[in-house]
Amino acid sequence: MNILITGAKGFIGRNLTENLKNIRDGKNRTNPELVIDRIFEYDIDSDVSQLDEYCRDADFVFNLAGVNRPKENSEFMRGNYGFASDLLGFLKRNGNRCPVMLSSSIQACCAGRYAQSEYGKSKQAAEEEFFCYKEETGAEVFVYRFPNIFGKWSKPNYNSVVATFCNNIANDLPIQINDRCTELELLYIDDLVDGMIQLLKGSVCRCEYDMTEPVPDENGRYCYIPNTHKVTLGEIADQLYEFSKQPSTLVMPDLQENSFRKKLYSTYLSYLPKEKIAFALKMNTDARGSFTELLRTKNSGQFSVNISKPGVTKGQHWHNTKWEFFIVVSGHGLIQERKIGDDEVIEFEVSGEKIEAVHMLPGYTHNIINLSETEDLVTVMWANEQFDQNHPDTFYEEVQNV
Repeated sequence: MNILITGAKGFIGRNLTENLKNIRDGKNRTNPELVIDRIFEYDIDSDVSQLDEYCRDADFVFNLAGVNRPKENSEFMRGNYGFASDLLGFLKRNGNRCPVMLSSSIQACCAGRYAQSEYGKSKQAAEEEFFCYKEETGAEVFVYRFPNIFGKWSKPNYNSVVATFCNNIANDLPIQINDRCTELELLYIDDLVDGMIQLLKGSVCRCEYDMTEPVPDENGRYCYIPNTHKVTLGEIADQLYEFSKQPSTLVMPDLQENSFRKKLYSTYLSYLPKEKIAFALKMNTDARGSFTELLRTKNSGQFSVNISKPGVTKGQHWHNTKWEFFIVVSGHGLIQERKIGDDEVIEFEVSGEKIEAVHMLPGYTHNIINLSETEDLVTVMWANEQFDQNHPDTFYEEVQNV
């Protein structure tokens, strides 16, 4: 299959192009039935003769090219309707009736707050051109009215307010919010790309529109991607400021699968300046070694790393409710546990050569001993709750109760 992508250097185009290359080059094997031979990338700086050539050889066309922030309003119609018309003209002249997709916008409804949108009018005109092309040629057309799109590689102060907020907060710049309650419908770029890959495989969700709301209809003229998120500007800003504090608090927020928060966090990180990519952690050191908190979570405890010098014993305490995993990743050690009030000592010889997780049970005093005379013992630890200085739930008692 040969695929033509117009607007290939834009936000959507770049994400789609790079993901299709992964499939073409065998780096993404999750769609084995999809065979991509060539990807034709066309953008504003391409020679128009290339478009004619690509329209001759393409087996599928993604028309992502468009104008959304021109200097003059007249450029909307030329860049959106005009280019769509030219593209379809090239396909007709080459006798190519391959399927073609159009990236439109919810503003194309030209109703409500979009009634006077010149951008919306130009997109609506492009849509109608596509529908007429379908009637004339019998070719399949897929018209998507996208809401606001966010994700990596989106241009701040150009593509979306999410990109602007992410960029500014990541770079310690101010943001401006006129109304925190303003609600946006947002589509994540990876969900959009997944939808386009499914489209190549023949799977599509069709709909009609009630203003800006898609109404599922298997015979609808339009197509849509159902996985969108409705959030307010205030909610977006609050979450981004929370993310920005993570290096100091070490608290990782709840990142549920397919949640807006998870997608927003990934987007935010893509805007970090190079000096913020790495940050120092506080190491608590003494003659025995060191203990460093790595990460705290709101609902799932915290992670730490413990380094024990040769011959050193650490721990010798127990907890009521708190419990932990000890995972030795380097060195050779011995973990001992004893139930409070009992004499039996349970022992686990551990090593980075055979990594395993050992439970530190509630109500059991426990320790970890570095058995090596030369090597440090490195242990990754997880506790089921964050450490609270006011309620440490930690009580000294030696395991070997002599």
